[in-house]
Amino acid sequence: MTLSNTMELIPTLPEEIGMECLVRLPYTCHPTARRVSRTWKKVIDGGDFYDQRKKSGNTQMVACLVQSLPSDISSDGLKPVGPPAYGISVFDMGRGEWERLKPIPKYPKGLPLFCQVVGIGRKLVVIGGWDPSSWEPICHVYVYDFTTREWAQGKDMPGPRSFFAAGAIDGRILIAGGHDESKNALRSAFAYSVERDEWEEMDTMGEERDECEGVVIGGQFWVVSGYSTDRQGNFSGSAEVFDPATGRWRNVERCWDYGRCPRACVGVAISIPPGEGKLVCWSEEEPAVRVGACAVRLGGRALLMGSVCPGAPHGFYLVELRGGQKGKLERVDMPEEFSGFVQSGCCVEI
Repeated sequence: MTLSNTMELIPTLPEEIGMECLVRLPYTCHPTARRVSRTWKKVIDGGDFYDQRKKSGNTQMVACLVQSLPSDISSDGLKPVGPPAYGISVFDMGRGEWERLKPIPKYPKGLPLFCQVVGIGRKLVVIGGWDPSSWEPICHVYVYDFTTREWAQGKDMPGPRSFFAAGAIDGRILIAGGHDESKNALRSAFAYSVERDEWEEMDTMGEERDECEGVVIGGQFWVVSGYSTDRQGNFSGSAEVFDPATGRWRNVERCWDYGRCPRACVGVAISIPPGEGKLVCWSEEEPAVRVGACAVRLGGRALLMGSVCPGAPHGFYLVELRGGQKGKLERVDMPEEFSGFVQSGCCVEI
């Protein structure tokens, strides 16, 4: 990045040294740093700033979780009052700290139910779901920028869909499968550019895949399992894989347990040898998260969440993932207000 002499980053320091200082600021300082000067704001808001942070190893990975919010309790102290509401909780693995993002302005009392969350660059994207008041499927897209700490509304999805697969590759968010407002399973797929705020239709998959799960492996988008309209609840043992290099889908058989719902618990893959497609089901791998398993990969580690049995407390764990092997679970402590059920999650590299 080249700045004119009238746009010094830090007075008396060479431009390169000033930039080196800025890229080392923790992401939590960026909102304040943007207010130092118009020059700093321009630099920090620019895409080159993020690219340079990533190239120099100064980005930080955080887990963004769709988590149930603390509920009001009935007068007898036994039951929650009203339906559950969800918000975005953020776990910073490096600092061991938790925070909760401010609500989407259109939904101040809770996120759209069953929405999808995807991290892309320094932004978190919330897609679709059901209106928490009417339970009607929605097409809305909301983008949270960790630099500005603000929500913005993006262009709507091309039609409502629920329980679809989602993932991010090469600056685009890919969605596929799920079902429409009439409960018809879908084969269609679309790509969303956050930068251009545009949707583009992709080739359709070979099969309908409702309640599928999306995971990105080796730069390819895997849509795992799901079922067709006429086979409700009969989860497939296959996956369809989209290769951005060719723009085509291919089918991978016997990569998932037939009949098992893939939602959330297949969010982490330990190792995928070329051509094999072996996935991990965390509810089977780890007894501690057998019920309500959810996983978010954070570089060489994964954050696992779930319960040992129905009614048991929701636990949070970190596990090392190296060379196709996994380490022992390490319990994560959290404040009481962040101990709720986690429906889904993703990683954002800031």
